[in-house]
Amino acid sequence: MSDLKLHQTEIKTANGKDVRLIYDENMDMLEIFFGENEPATGVELTDHILLRLNRKTGRIVSLTLLHFSILAEQTEFGPRSYPLDKLDELPEDLRESVARTLTAAPLNQFLKLSFFQQSPTKRVPLAYVAQAPKSAIAGRDIICTD
Repeated sequence: MSDLKLHQTEIKTANGKDVRLIYDENMDMLEIFFGENEPATGVELTDHILLRLNRKTGRIVSLTLLHFSILAEQTEFGPRSYPLDKLDELPEDLRESVARTLTAAPLNQFLKLSFFQQSPTKRVPLAYVAQAPKSAIAGRDIICTD
């Protein structure tokens, strides 16, 4: 079997909340947990960014970043941005809840938003990964052997 290489750390967000980050090196996946696990709805923001939130309370439960090293990569022009193309597929009430969550703490410390003005009346929402998660997980190894 293979070695499971995880990097885990806990940090405090700007608003003082505890957040747990777990990076799976083999899968190149970062999971960010905002408090204890609770019932949640998974929402695909892109093919590689998954948000879980409690629809009743509007509280964010976790953020999953697949292919994290690519998502967080800096280019000569700045961070890579990704269109939040899956938002249009959500029911309107859930889309509004997700939009509020994306712009609020503590999520906005890890996932930043901007937009592309496609035409005078059409904005395309974009997201990019903040550099904080990458530096926070460095050097925190948990190695399990199956």
